[in-house]
Amino acid sequence: MSFEGIEEAFQRINGIANKTPVMTSRTLNMLFKSDIYFKCENFQRVGAFKFRGAFNTLSLLSEKQKERGVITHSSGNHAQAIALAASLLGIKATIVMPRGAPGNKINATKGYGVHVVFCDNTLKSRNKTTQEIIKKERSILIHPYDNDNIINGQGTVAYELIKEVGSLDIVIAPLGGGGLLCGTALAAKGLCSNISVIGVEPSLADDALRSLKAGYIIPSDYPNTIADGLRTSLCERTFDIIRTYVDDVVTVSEIEIINAMKFLWERMKIIVEPSGAVSLAAILSKKVIAENKKIGIIISGGNIDLKPFFQLLEKDIL
Repeated sequence: MSFEGIEEAFQRINGIANKTPVMTSRTLNMLFKSDIYFKCENFQRVGAFKFRGAFNTLSLLSEKQKERGVITHSSGNHAQAIALAASLLGIKATIVMPRGAPGNKINATKGYGVHVVFCDNTLKSRNKTTQEIIKKERSILIHPYDNDNIINGQGTVAYELIKEVGSLDIVIAPLGGGGLLCGTALAAKGLCSNISVIGVEPSLADDALRSLKAGYIIPSDYPNTIADGLRTSLCERTFDIIRTYVDDVVTVSEIEIINAMKFLWERMKIIVEPSGAVSLAAILSKKVIAENKKIGIIISGGNIDLKPFFQLLEKDIL
């Protein structure tokens, strides 16, 4: 897990993962007198950055490990990423998902032909269910973020962004378990010596910020935030990297997340899920000072359940 590991991961996934677009908003730049670049991983395969780490990691498994099959636990985006990567590489996969995971993410995961096992809506239940299956089937665990190769793969998001737009003053990434933020920090610090790396988490799921203040990990227990992809806790691996390489962690409220989604949908015409909108929410709420800065914002994904929205439209027609 290093800048060199991120460069190798970039070469490994090149041509398989999408080179996602970088977008800008004149309105936002004028409002904050800044240059803001959105790295749009909502256009990545499976609709989220997670495919990068998943494919990088599964590609590095030995033939014997591939024969045993893989297992992971996830509320959605990592689940879909492992499912697709396993399908592409011909590896059997089992996905443990909380029953409260969004229906669209559950259906998409099943659509890749993997075996889905449900558990209660707690990290304890996720881990227990996963370990029981590993003990029985000897599957290889591909943790969503407590894995060097996963982190290297996620780091290719920031690597790709900075290679395209040049040096940045600030880069902002969502923070849940920390895989994306850790990869972002390693890539950004490797390419820009003076860059500030900032993580953003929901105020209702602020375990990372509290952990950093306390000096030890304070676990999260499936908090009730609309940013379902950011409900997980840090692990020792991501906690140590964040303490070393990340300059600040800020929190945003649920309404601030919604306002950021609204801006992205209305002004930029791109569909972003709540977890993917927290980075912009930090700018709009002025938790991060943007004036006269060149800023990279990582939009982590766009997998939101639109069924209720279309049901409302159908109701009006009928």
